[in-house]
Amino acid sequence: MSILGAANGRVHFKDGNAVDYARFGRGPRVLIMLPGVGDGLKTAEGMALPMAVLYRELAEDFTVYMISRRRELPPHFTTRQMARDVAHVMHVLGIGSACVLGVSQGGMIAEWLAIDYPEKVDKLILTVTTCRQNTVLREAIDGWMKMAERGDYRGIMTDTAQKSYSPARFKIMGPVYALMGNIGRPEDFDKPEGHGRFLTQAESCLTHDAGSELWKIRCPVLVIGGKEDRIASGEASEEIHERIPGSELYLYDGLGHGLYEEAGDFLGRVKAFFG
Repeated sequence: MSILGAANGRVHFKDGNAVDYARFGRGPRVLIMLPGVGDGLKTAEGMALPMAVLYRELAEDFTVYMISRRRELPPHFTTRQMARDVAHVMHVLGIGSACVLGVSQGGMIAEWLAIDYPEKVDKLILTVTTCRQNTVLREAIDGWMKMAERGDYRGIMTDTAQKSYSPARFKIMGPVYALMGNIGRPEDFDKPEGHGRFLTQAESCLTHDAGSELWKIRCPVLVIGGKEDRIASGEASEEIHERIPGSELYLYDGLGHGLYEEAGDFLGRVKAFFG
């Protein structure tokens, strides 16, 4: 039997496209994790064991699925369409409903999932995300898109780390991300087909606009943000909280977009809310 129930899988569409997912844990409840725009650089393929080790604290209580975006993303594919794909994957895997944890762009997708498919979401945590474009988000995404267009994979990785972590954490993680920018770089990233998937996901962040429909979310919601978030902004978390009736809000002082890695109590907070 695999470690912590770790297994990789893929759900196919009739047109030949597919969505990768990673599964781990053997708990009685299902938890869906939706990752950020970094999914445009690498899908969940082969990530089951690393995810199981990283989030082993969740493995006893939950069966966890990290669900990617479809492997081939057409231009201008929206976060709302990505949510439709998540609902389809859940259906194929026989998941009626689940707790959903959306991080960054994954949170944008999770918003639409809870709005359009309320029966699929038991409880929802929206982490370091936004309900619409803002100045902070645009500056970050625009920079990454320009780097992608010129094939600068290392630049994307380094800038992401610098914007995500506190200064102390960046001293540790900055060199790691720089190394990943070298050894983890896709062979064809400098070609349009190599970075097109990332560009589509990045663009979908800029066109995301669920603010006027957040009131439709009726499941319990916890919004988690960082006051020093240099990608989505802390104010974005506050806005989501204000727009979702009955939602809870927790903001970390001194932390930013990478708080789900830096905050020692993050997973405990997730478990407590999902119960």
